Amino acid sequence: MLLNWGIEARKWQVLLKSLQPVSLLKAFNSVLSGVAFAINTPNRIGEYGGRVLYINAGNRIKAVSLAMLGSISQLIITLLTGFCGLLYLKNLNILSTTGVVHPLSHIWFNIVVYGVLLVTLGVVLFYFRLSWMVRWLEKLPRKGKMIEYIKVLDSFAFADLIRLLSLSLFRYLVFVSQYLLLFDLFGVQVNWWQGFWIVSVLFLILAIIPTFALAELGIRGKVSIFLLQGFSSNYAGIISCTLGIWVINLVVPALIGSLLILGVKFFRSDEEN
Repeated sequence: MLLNWGIEARKWQVLLKSLQPVSLLKAFNSVLSGVAFAINTPNRIGEYGGRVLYINAGNRIKAVSLAMLGSISQLIITLLTGFCGLLYLKNLNILSTTGVVHPLSHIWFNIVVYGVLLVTLGVVLFYFRLSWMVRWLEKLPRKGKMIEYIKVLDSFAFADLIRLLSLSLFRYLVFVSQYLLLFDLFGVQVNWWQGFWIVSVLFLILAIIPTFALAELGIRGKVSIFLLQGFSSNYAGIISCTLGIWVINLVVPALIGSLLILGVKFFRSDEEN
């Protein structure tokens, strides 16, 4: 858990370097505060509001733009690995192992695979051509202050974007490692190679389906059982893994983040008095 959110804190620190440099500890506190806000919002969109509590008031909207850039870098890794995972499951004929054998199922599966590929290519192009979006917005007649908040994205060179992707990849490997370790702990009989690609498809589905973090547990459990039932019949172990990941990566950080948010509000109130 510490490694997971530590990498995310480092990524947040890299994103903020051109706007408002912060220490790694402050970035870490900011990230955990974001988790506390995210747990009750669809697809954790509230995370941005929690992170900017540690940013100067004049820079907060710009910081939201930077946080979105960090999310896009993580999404790219999720899409790329998820696409590869779908190809792997297709070669294993996963539809037959899960009992879904209707001919239309294979057609829809292929549509999903190529749809994910197209979305991935589109997001990658957008990520590496952010300057195009900034230039286009600058030409709008009534852009107002919006362009000033977005223009901060134009300061990232190609090397910076690659660095963000690298950190996102390392964090993703931590995600998967957590699942593989819990599979072993709870006796879910799946080898690490199969487990890696199955978990990659799980993350892809969770990234696509709009959900609240509090309701995400049920979806994680159902999808995990669907993907793993052809490899392991230990459904109790699968659910235990899902619950463990949910508690480790969301509940505990959210509780810590809530305490940090209370501390920020307390010190600000004390300063005002």
